Amino acid sequence: MTEVGTQIGAAVPRQAARISPVPGFARWPAQGSPKEEGKALRARVRRSSHAELVVDVDRPDAVTAVEESNRGRIPELTPIRVGRMAASPFAFLRGSAGLMAYDLARTPMTGIDAQICGDAHAANFGLYGDARGGLVIDLNDFDETVHGPWEWDLKRLATSLVLAGREAGAGEDKCRDAAHDAVGAYRRTMRLLAKLPVLDAWNAIADEELVSHTDAHDLLGTLERVSQKARANTSGRFAAKSTEPVEDGGRRFVDAPPVLRRIPDAEAAAVAASLEEYLTTLSEDRLPLLARYAVHDVAFRVVGTGSVGTRSYVVLLLDHRGEPLILQVKEARPSALLPHLATAGRPLPEVEHEGRRVVLGQKRMQVVSDILLGWTSVDGRPYQVRQFRNRKGSVDPAALAIDQLDDYARMTGALLARAHSHSADPRLISGYCGKNEELDEAIGMFAVAYADRTEADHAELVAAVSSGRVAGELGV
Repeated sequence: MTEVGTQIGAAVPRQAARISPVPGFARWPAQGSPKEEGKALRARVRRSSHAELVVDVDRPDAVTAVEESNRGRIPELTPIRVGRMAASPFAFLRGSAGLMAYDLARTPMTGIDAQICGDAHAANFGLYGDARGGLVIDLNDFDETVHGPWEWDLKRLATSLVLAGREAGAGEDKCRDAAHDAVGAYRRTMRLLAKLPVLDAWNAIADEELVSHTDAHDLLGTLERVSQKARANTSGRFAAKSTEPVEDGGRRFVDAPPVLRRIPDAEAAAVAASLEEYLTTLSEDRLPLLARYAVHDVAFRVVGTGSVGTRSYVVLLLDHRGEPLILQVKEARPSALLPHLATAGRPLPEVEHEGRRVVLGQKRMQVVSDILLGWTSVDGRPYQVRQFRNRKGSVDPAALAIDQLDDYARMTGALLARAHSHSADPRLISGYCGKNEELDEAIGMFAVAYADRTEADHAELVAAVSSGRVAGELGV
């Protein structure tokens, strides 16, 4: 032990000569240049080629794609999902990650993979609480996360900004500029991270510096209002509105259909029993915390647009003072991107548990994650478990003032770069992206073209709902 300690404390060149490479660590001195490797990729995949969108002749029509994505969901809830997707083209995009992945698998790719969100649209960024009561802003939805092409996330973000801008009433120039600026912020942030020491880059772009880094000063007022709402968005507030006292001094959920409903005792017992498995997926230092809570009730709660129809429960826990903590136990389906990775020539991951895939993907992409993230199984189905209403807040990009759209685009582009840099070498991606705006312009053009494609898909779905071909409940 003393000898190894002496070696580790020795000068770096001498250390490298005396200690053989350790599996899982880089070699020293470094071999090759990731930046130059990234630059070399431009000869094979021109940055301008990312403007390309070729709609495959075998592409499923929008209605078929929606019906296919509804397979395995709770049948009585799929009309709610369809209705939400039919609300606007932006809403359609939010629910059609699989259809877009079909199209993205046929676009140019560098072959650089990262842990990607898989659904990095502009509404999947938001605020949430850290372990010390502070607020963090980052990507916050990882149902579709996989190891895959970084370009897919960036193109989905850029497209969503065009659609959100159109919904907000912005002109085409503003919408295209938002997509362009998101890519530019991604590129500049990746370049910044590539220049920093590794540990500094890993934790870079602290939230208090994010606005300045992305020149998003017009967004300050909106972020402050969202932050104030997020601080009040807690388990306690939800429990006060959604539970009632019972005779033994505890509380139980109150029916509020169709979003929240009580469930049969056997179903509630199965969900509660699954928490035993969940505890084994947590770090041991979290166990004394949860041991001070008792399980009081379980209810079914409908979730957001893309996840409507999946099985999702809220579990009411109370401490010795009757203060609540609510956990969400949410079904984890296979990523909608999975069938399209092979088409793109990417290796298919081995997934031992879909909830584990979601949780580990989230931890790989976020700087700070929910301390109670874990996974479990209920009646053989995989689930992820997380805190519910953990001071969460979000910006609705489709409701932003037109002069704030660019700011929001730059901020989300920077956050996406930070998330990708945790699993892909920022020097490699930065070497490919370069210093000029060629990539920004190309993906900006792609985003406009794909937004047009999405509007056509949305129109098909609306027509199918209107004709009765597909059942859809609007306004739910």
